Amino acid sequence: MLRFIRSLSRDERGVSALEYAVLAGIVVAALVGVGTYLDTGLVTVFSTMLGKVTTAM
Repeated sequence: MLRFIRSLSRDERGVSALEYAVLAGIVVAALVGVGTYLDTGLVTVFSTMLGKVTTAM
């Protein structure tokens, strides 16, 4: 049993999977943040453009 625990402590495959999971979480959080920012920003940009086009016509 002690030999099995020692082999688990030296096994780094789980650490790699954990690193990928943390990285994926960071990427998802960044995408949500950018998407939220662009959502409100794009609405403002298109509203301004529509107003200028309407005024020019």
